[in-house]
Amino acid sequence: MEFEGRYGQVQRQKYDCLLFDLDDTLYPLSSGLATACRENIEDYMVEKLGIDRSKINELGNLLYKNYGTTMAGLRAIGYDFDYDEYHRFVHGRLPYENLKPDPVLRSLLLSLPFRKVIFTNADKVHATKVLSRLGLEGCFEGIICFETLNPIHKNTVSDDEDEIEFLGSEQSSSKSTSKKEMFDIIAHFAQPNLGTSLPKTPIVCKPSEAAIEKALKVANINPHRTLFFEDSVRNIQSGKRLGMYTVLVGTSQRIKGADYALESIHNIREAIPELWESDKMGAADQANNYSGVAVETSVTA
Repeated sequence: MEFEGRYGQVQRQKYDCLLFDLDDTLYPLSSGLATACRENIEDYMVEKLGIDRSKINELGNLLYKNYGTTMAGLRAIGYDFDYDEYHRFVHGRLPYENLKPDPVLRSLLLSLPFRKVIFTNADKVHATKVLSRLGLEGCFEGIICFETLNPIHKNTVSDDEDEIEFLGSEQSSSKSTSKKEMFDIIAHFAQPNLGTSLPKTPIVCKPSEAAIEKALKVANINPHRTLFFEDSVRNIQSGKRLGMYTVLVGTSQRIKGADYALESIHNIREAIPELWESDKMGAADQANNYSGVAVETSVTA
């Protein structure tokens, strides 16, 4: 891979970056945000896109399974909508009050002498709000979010790297509604022998390996020297295929593709003590390699 030449020099540490998913990774699934988010997505599909509620469960499951996120799947099968409006609807009514400051996690993160970056499929507003509620501002160098990999709303994924900014960029979303015929994904799987293939989505997101590769490139991260924390098995396995070390969060049961498994993010020190065993010289070298900034500040990749 292209990263190998760029990072060929001798390193004192096994890792030089810790890449963290956000939702259900830095806080527990029991917070209720995931359930509320799913309900809001379903309401959006009914209220804003006019989809019959009786089809929502099956349709949502198929879109999520085949496209990584329901949003990406909706765009693939023909629905056009304002990305910002979607995120405001889906995240704007979440029970953020269920998230409380986590000084223990903050202390753990700040004690780790590595680059620390957030990588989420969610939008920047949601990501910064979650970090604020958890009291984790300033713990991460930056955020790779929806806007980072989907900087503008258009029908094809952009290959123009100049449009992409670490932490996301301002997004100019189309207000138009597509008139084209929708792809019936339910019928497609009900009659799998029709010879048709699934349409592609213009949205870039995990668990797509192309999305993860683009995120690594944007943030100048070497996958072979990165520890990737995720609650999603699919995302873990994609990251592993790209050469990252992986940590599945939310269970103590390791699965294929996971190097470590943590019941909770708070178990990092017990499960991966080597992160704190790096010598001080290595930490000093790390400080010379990057300048950490708060998540509210743009980072030049």
